[in-house]
Amino acid sequence: MKYEKMNLSVEGQKTGEAELCLYLLDSVGEAPARKRPMVIVVPGGGYEHCSKREGEPVAMKFLAMGCHACILDYSVSPNRFPVALRELALAIATIRDHEKDWNVDPKSVLVCGFSAGGHLACSMGVFWNRPVAYEGIGRTGKEVRPDGLILCYPVITAGEYCHPGSFVSLLGEDASVKLRQAVSLENHVTDQMPPVFLWHTVTDDTVPVENSLLLAGAMKKNHVNFEMHLYPSGCHGLSLASEETSGGKDYLVEPGCQSWILLVQSWIEGQQWKQK
Repeated sequence: MKYEKMNLSVEGQKTGEAELCLYLLDSVGEAPARKRPMVIVVPGGGYEHCSKREGEPVAMKFLAMGCHACILDYSVSPNRFPVALRELALAIATIRDHEKDWNVDPKSVLVCGFSAGGHLACSMGVFWNRPVAYEGIGRTGKEVRPDGLILCYPVITAGEYCHPGSFVSLLGEDASVKLRQAVSLENHVTDQMPPVFLWHTVTDDTVPVENSLLLAGAMKKNHVNFEMHLYPSGCHGLSLASEETSGGKDYLVEPGCQSWILLVQSWIEGQQWKQK
């Protein structure tokens, strides 16, 4: 396995550059190198920080599936929208630039986002073909389009069921209603959104499950290809829901939710996100 780091610079960054940490699988034996999917892991943290529990442990799981993986340490507050969105867009385009030397399938670039990172991933999914995503980075919508999204208990709505802190960190305390609605993602889904794997727990009292339900309703209305799993119990921020990612906190171990990563593996291996 090869490990690389690179910085991503976009206009408007206030606190330094974003960092992309790449884990690239080698060929097995003497077999020719094959092009693999790349999964960009986008941790949560309320747009205030990037959670370590939702970073490398998750990336390791995707490596075990035979995917390349990377972690995007994106810009958080006091940076404001759309800085992080353009960093993710640049990450996607950069991966496609390196398809040959990294042995990446350029049509298999997936984004896996948790909580506020799920909002960022989903934002890329709905805004990829709009200038807000690629203005200032010298790219086109086609270059920055994710091929699939894996959304884990995502922040979606700025409405009744919002997670207030995420939107304050993303937009500032004095953001207008119009600006908040501009990043309330259930309002911006179209049939151009890439396929989605989505999961949430019904008892999440930090980012209510209605976030995922609103998104699912919008995706169904717009004929987006998606798979959704709701677990009956579990708190917010579970990551892999295992001891490995619990940080020693028993309430972050939820055996009933540990199946999500296996379901994602089936989704990836079944190529449910491939464009037909």
